[in-house]
Amino acid sequence: MATSLKDRVKAATARGTGPVGSALDDAHERTVDGGEGDQAAGHPEAAEGVMEWLRRYEKHFNEALPSHLEIGPFFAAVRAILPSLSRCSPASKLQALLTCARFGLIPDGQQAVITASGNVATFIPTYRGYVELMYRSGRVESVHVLMIHANEEWSYEPTAPYPLDFTHKPRPDLSKAERGAPILAYAFCRMKGGGRSQVVLLNREDAETIRDEYSEAYRRAEESGARDSFWHLRFDDMWLKSAIRRLEKVVPTSAELRALGAVDDAGDAGEVQILHAPDPETAALVAEAERAHRAAEASQDTSTARPLPVKGKGSRGRSKPKKNRGGRR
Repeated sequence: MATSLKDRVKAATARGTGPVGSALDDAHERTVDGGEGDQAAGHPEAAEGVMEWLRRYEKHFNEALPSHLEIGPFFAAVRAILPSLSRCSPASKLQALLTCARFGLIPDGQQAVITASGNVATFIPTYRGYVELMYRSGRVESVHVLMIHANEEWSYEPTAPYPLDFTHKPRPDLSKAERGAPILAYAFCRMKGGGRSQVVLLNREDAETIRDEYSEAYRRAEESGARDSFWHLRFDDMWLKSAIRRLEKVVPTSAELRALGAVDDAGDAGEVQILHAPDPETAALVAEAERAHRAAEASQDTSTARPLPVKGKGSRGRSKPKKNRGGRR
């Protein structure tokens, strides 16, 4: 019997049959509850069944995770989020989690989040995830990304000598109401060897412009009426992420950080994210699983099939997300 990820993908591609369209789906549903996953997938017992299924790919997760992160804490975070992904296809769950693992981020809501859009699981790095990778690049001494509130003292004069060009005096001693609403997000780095990067500042209008121009996930959520994109649910976090992504474009970065931006953009566009992660073999395997799943669903009766959104070339007819976006989803 085929047990490796590669064998399962080959079987899925060859068969294109089964209750939900692929060998991966068959194995997943049998593991969860004998083929009635949709009705019980939110139960704790079902989540444990999915964890058992995921452990079949433990070797691939171990290979994906960087040496500083063990699989135990990663899987503990995964177990906690599985109920929210109960409707997602097995192939999309696998690719989202492997992509997250490849960057060494934990999907705990702090460094990264795995969200469900219909039956598609998507990996979303938070601004803290970007900060983590900036530190790992070894080129920065410290990273600062904060909000300025209406009743806090601050000044910005780019022509003034450093460090007087930018100052901010946070007031954590005040209540949220006393601090006032957030008015600016900013980000800068102190570089190893001395010096400070350019200070990036974004007001709320800047953040909304980035959202409206570049976030396909936001537009889809608006058009559907779901209003469940990350821009809807965690606007301030996305505001901060927009600032850190602008900063990433003006400081020395790593290939890993640039890949994270490409993966982030792909998820926003509804594309297969792992194709942009730095692990071609795993990416190819999961991409085959995803294609097999889509092909099988398309062959079923339309009254029962639940096809995944088309990936690869999106509605804009491009195969890769736009460059130089600045923080989306």
